[in-house]
Amino acid sequence: METLPILLELQGIHENLRVIERDLTAFPPDVAKLDGELKALAKRKEAQAKELSETQAKAAKLNQELKLAQRLEDHARADLKLATQKVQYTAAIRELDSRERQKVAIAKPLHEAETRIAALTQDLAALEATQVQTQTQFDELKQVFLSEHENQVAAREVNQARQKELEAQLDASLLARFTKLLAQRQGRAVVPVENGNCTGCRTKMRIPLLAELRAKGTLACEFCQRILFLPDRQ
Repeated sequence: METLPILLELQGIHENLRVIERDLTAFPPDVAKLDGELKALAKRKEAQAKELSETQAKAAKLNQELKLAQRLEDHARADLKLATQKVQYTAAIRELDSRERQKVAIAKPLHEAETRIAALTQDLAALEATQVQTQTQFDELKQVFLSEHENQVAAREVNQARQKELEAQLDASLLARFTKLLAQRQGRAVVPVENGNCTGCRTKMRIPLLAELRAKGTLACEFCQRILFLPDRQ
């Protein structure tokens, strides 16, 4: 199967889709404002969800430490009851006092963490409600906008369908390489050789590689890795 025509058509389709997507995301001010608000809300939710997760982990650790501190305090209190001599009693009192202070030292940051968890949970719920409301408004206005650009929407569907047809005809490894090059090389994965130069990176090809290109039909540029072809072989 000759892959060059497929790759060239597929590259053209990607370019068409980029142009169409640019047109379909050039929202009027009211839609653009809502789009910006949605992105800001998503960013805030992500940051607060991360803080919530970290605070919950901190609270869980402090809870474990508090349980241990409580057991040690209970043990110290039991030792105090069993003390029969003055020296033992004094030592037991010191130990109990130390364990009580240790528990208080843990309880304070735990309380702060639990308070913060409650506040973050409430904030996230409010953000979620705002996001749902904003998303509904955005979707309604966007639908109106898209209905006014029916030609571009239809063209996108046609191009996407053809894209799937062409991709199905390519070997998986070649498709992966082509897709990666499109992303890395500003949408120009397949380029012609003109006057012995790669038109992608303007590098002069070595004579042996030109001969190999003529024989094979396509070849990777040894500098930019784009897929090269000779115009007369297209």
